[in-house]
Amino acid sequence: MSQRVIFFTGLLLPPSETFIRAQGEAMQQFTAFYVGSRRVPGLALPRDRTYAVNSGNYWGVVAEAAFKLTGYAPALYRKIQQLKPALIHAHFGVNGALALPIAKKLNLPLVTTFYGLDATLDQAKATQNSLTTRAYFRRQVALKRETRLFIAVSDFIRQKLLTQGFPPERVITHYYGVDTQLFQPGPNAVREPVVLFVGRLVEKKGCEYLIQAMAQIQVSQPEVKLVIVGDGRLRAELEAIAAQQLRNYSFLGIQPPEVCRQWMQRSQVIVVPSVTAANGDAEGLPTVVLEAQAIGLPVVATVHAGIPEAVIHAETGMLAPERDWQQLANCILHVLNNSDLWQRLSQQAQKRVRQHFDLCKQTQRLEKLYEQVLVE
Repeated sequence: MSQRVIFFTGLLLPPSETFIRAQGEAMQQFTAFYVGSRRVPGLALPRDRTYAVNSGNYWGVVAEAAFKLTGYAPALYRKIQQLKPALIHAHFGVNGALALPIAKKLNLPLVTTFYGLDATLDQAKATQNSLTTRAYFRRQVALKRETRLFIAVSDFIRQKLLTQGFPPERVITHYYGVDTQLFQPGPNAVREPVVLFVGRLVEKKGCEYLIQAMAQIQVSQPEVKLVIVGDGRLRAELEAIAAQQLRNYSFLGIQPPEVCRQWMQRSQVIVVPSVTAANGDAEGLPTVVLEAQAIGLPVVATVHAGIPEAVIHAETGMLAPERDWQQLANCILHVLNNSDLWQRLSQQAQKRVRQHFDLCKQTQRLEKLYEQVLVE
């Protein structure tokens, strides 16, 4: 019988966090149980392995607030104790702070993965009305001291943690990977003149710069369409900019993973124009970069955070400086108008993803990390 591990996160489980479920369901030596503050509309999770503090009614809201403020959640503690897990793996640093009282009370080793904003968060600019953020800064010293292993999803994130005083001997880089059986080129894929964006419509995703780049591209190639998959607080603003500047575009909102894969099979280029936001928010290593590369779709992205660890300029994709929409446009056009380059980027990217970012291989490595923590 496999050992059990608690996958702890705040919200179970937003549509953008497919990488958490993918890791949990790919494990062979451990069985993941998903535990968090509350259930939200999004990704399907196995009902018999999913537990939340907030049951969805008034008292659930009260229980969630009490848990975040004080760590008090007796019913959840009893449930976890009954499961007899080997350890807790908190996803996102802020959720490591929420999981810390559970780990201490039940004497369980805690592993915490940092993905992006959680490692670049500026306390002075952080959203102070978030109970989770307040708990993180209040418990950060204890988290550094008592967490057995910190996982950074890129070398960029690891360096961020080290500059914040996290213990270097307990901070490692581990890429989480993508399912290369699910994400692979379709044998009958027909590519259309589509430039694709998949992601949340928030500041750090840099979508406004892509719209500016596409306005330049459509002057000479109006048939090239921009398709934006995703939603977020900037959607209305971005749609207004697109309406003014673009001739050929579509906002599709949030789409299920299988629809995103279909668009990756249809498009000619995917663009990941990420930037560092005003509050310091930055990417770790966007999952969509790896998914697109696995499918053989060339990536044009920015030199941002962990992206250059996956996208090697002119070898597995094309890179432009952050916020440089003109250079972004040049890179997109270079890929669109050069079939030899397109083929080379497609093939080299697939090869690199299978070598360094394969979900099965990376999850096996994750399980070995768990075993090392348990031995220590």
